[in-house]
Amino acid sequence: MHTIERNAHEGAQSPMSGFTKARRRALMTMAAMAVAAPALTACGAGGNGEAGAASSSPSPSETASEAAAKEVSSLTPRAVVSYDGGLLTVDTESGEVIDDTKHEGFLRLNNAGDGRHVMVSDSDVFRVHDAGLDAQEHGDHYHYRESAPELTDVTFDAPHAGHVVVHNGRTTLFGDGDGSIKTFDSEALKDGTPEMTETATENPHHGVALELADGTLFTTQGTEDERTTVQVLNEDGSVKAETTDCPGVHGEAAAEPGKTTDTVIVGCENGPVIYRNGEFHKVSVADAYSRSGNLAGSEESPIVLGDYKVDEDAEQERPTRVALFDTRDDSHQLVDLGSSYWFRSLARGPEGEGLVLTYDGKLNVIDEETGTVTQKIDVIGPWEEKEDWQEAGPAVRVAGSNAYVTDAENKKLHVVDLSEGKVAKSIDLPETPVEMAVVTGKPEAPVVRVSLGGSKMNGDHLE
Repeated sequence: MHTIERNAHEGAQSPMSGFTKARRRALMTMAAMAVAAPALTACGAGGNGEAGAASSSPSPSETASEAAAKEVSSLTPRAVVSYDGGLLTVDTESGEVIDDTKHEGFLRLNNAGDGRHVMVSDSDVFRVHDAGLDAQEHGDHYHYRESAPELTDVTFDAPHAGHVVVHNGRTTLFGDGDGSIKTFDSEALKDGTPEMTETATENPHHGVALELADGTLFTTQGTEDERTTVQVLNEDGSVKAETTDCPGVHGEAAAEPGKTTDTVIVGCENGPVIYRNGEFHKVSVADAYSRSGNLAGSEESPIVLGDYKVDEDAEQERPTRVALFDTRDDSHQLVDLGSSYWFRSLARGPEGEGLVLTYDGKLNVIDEETGTVTQKIDVIGPWEEKEDWQEAGPAVRVAGSNAYVTDAENKKLHVVDLSEGKVAKSIDLPETPVEMAVVTGKPEAPVVRVSLGGSKMNGDHLE
């Protein structure tokens, strides 16, 4: 998917947590819930009020890509990096830049959800970049296919294309300019333009939405001037749950599901709100102004990492504290890192640990349970956030046991081995990196269902 005033986006990933792992291995989507939910108050492509269904025929470029794909024994992660003038695709094992696609404009990047594609927010359209990795599941094993990266012909119109959220096998796109919300099965991107559920908010605003596992829609409401409302809408458009106590609502993260519904947290300017078990809950904070608009969550952990700003009048606050929000009881703790950070600094590690890249160039590793900084890994040289959020600066992403950190000042991509606590590889880039997404071939947030009792379901059978 993020600062409000500057339209920056957090884009949280889905790492694994150390909490009660047996339970967390499954997203709590009840057996009765539909995997692909029906349409929500749709305003479809044909203007007939039905769910939008764009052509599912693959584009010519995708057909060519599929034909050129080859089966390989394994896949190594690929990083897609935007720069002023295009996109680079980098093999993070060999360090080779395997594709350089020229494309003008400021390009924002988010994982598309299927482990293969990257959504490119390009002014008034979402574009789809094929990174060329595909892990196809066959029973108890995978078949791996590799192809040349390309910017495909698949696009989604969205004035002021904004947040991209992946959750429970579904991808949701939000258009800030018209409040449009488009949702589709993440895996369907592999077949071309997917069938979509389309709806819209009451007014255009810088917002976010995601489809929950029971088919309801979690979305913000507001205007260009003010936004304070978060809702969960039933499939017929009626309001299932609502809070209006979220001024400046911005950013979201899914956490470990509750007993009956998904758990989602959104940032506000007076402490976040948490949707859990069908109701909204407010996080009580000591500061009258407390903004946490950049959130990094794990759907297998109840703890969400967030920024923490307290100066309402600051043009550019440089906080040194981050927050750990516990979605089980709406509590939080603050962690002072002794050095500032920015919205692209936050990520989660493979065991649920918080990761924050600070101005001193260190990657701070935070124990999510205790708030203790367990490591400070030297990655890049000292840096500072520029006045304009669109100017190049470092970004952190995680795949497997590695963190990937861009170094804009020196045109490098660093691969950090989190298990060893050190930089394992440094890759020279031909351009200055701005934003980044890392794909592995496997879905970032796949569908997993469990029964009400918490037993994992494999198809129709309880394990």
